[in-house]
Amino acid sequence: MKKIEAIIRPHLLEAVHKAVSPYVAGMTVMEVKGFGRQKGHSEIYRGSEYQIDFVPKVQMNIVCKDSDVEQIIEAIEPICKSGKIGDGKIFILPIEDVVRIRTGERGEEAL
Repeated sequence: MKKIEAIIRPHLLEAVHKAVSPYVAGMTVMEVKGFGRQKGHSEIYRGSEYQIDFVPKVQMNIVCKDSDVEQIIEAIEPICKSGKIGDGKIFILPIEDVVRIRTGERGEEAL
């Protein structure tokens, strides 16, 4: 099993959700802030310029079977890819075990 953590632009969440739905049983979504190469940006408010160091993003966490990883990545990447700094990242991590609390099921059966 793998855990996919995708950090994406907030306005793309609904499109990504629709694209990955056929491959996932569930996901967790969090509003996060951070920066990468873009290092934030400047904005002007009432004539004053100020720096925003942490850019709002959305983090999607998906735990899936090893065989579904590539399909999920192929669903996320084209939607989020604009070719500009700030498009996001997809992290793939190994998952040792999963336990469904309600039933006690373990492993892929718990997904």
